[in-house]
Amino acid sequence: MTRRSTFLKWLRNVHGWIGLWGAVLGLMFGVTGFLLNHRGGPMKISPGEPQVSQMRLPLPDPAPDSPQALAEWVGCELRFDGRIGRTQREPAHKVAWGDRSVMQPEHWSAMLTGPRTSIMIEYWQGNPTVSVKRTEGTLLAMLNNMHRGAGMGIGWTLLVDTIAGSLVLLSLTGVLLWTELNRRKTIGAAIFAVSLVVMVVCGVV
Repeated sequence: MTRRSTFLKWLRNVHGWIGLWGAVLGLMFGVTGFLLNHRGGPMKISPGEPQVSQMRLPLPDPAPDSPQALAEWVGCELRFDGRIGRTQREPAHKVAWGDRSVMQPEHWSAMLTGPRTSIMIEYWQGNPTVSVKRTEGTLLAMLNNMHRGAGMGIGWTLLVDTIAGSLVLLSLTGVLLWTELNRRKTIGAAIFAVSLVVMVVCGVV
């Protein structure tokens, strides 16, 4: 067996094993990428309507002293293991009420996010309870969130990094295989140039 034949056999094996590693998640990312590409505009594809529920929770004693601490307490209270997203503290300030001004108390808000479920937390200082709004998405919405990494942990992020790396390697090994197995390199260069031009034009227009 010649050195070129050995190299081609090795290259085919590498290409195949990398493709196998990313096959399942690649299928999911392909479907969700298509859905995300059609999330708005005239060709919009809806992932379905989410289910929304609201409730009020009595605050513990002592009460949390920050929006971050409040979000952590709500997550523990509801046994929700999502990530803490945006938190906000709006200081007390005067607002117009008819022909007079009144003092609006300090307002806290926080968000807990998961692949399928998100929880919006609101609290007005002085209230004995906190408002909780839970939004339960559909299966397609959950897959879209997984595609974006919304509410996912470090393990998922690292896994997706390996899939991204495998796509790069698949592209490189695919090009190498084509150039080694096909002598019409001019046609390959032309196809590459046309695809590059189409990608740039479609991205700009």
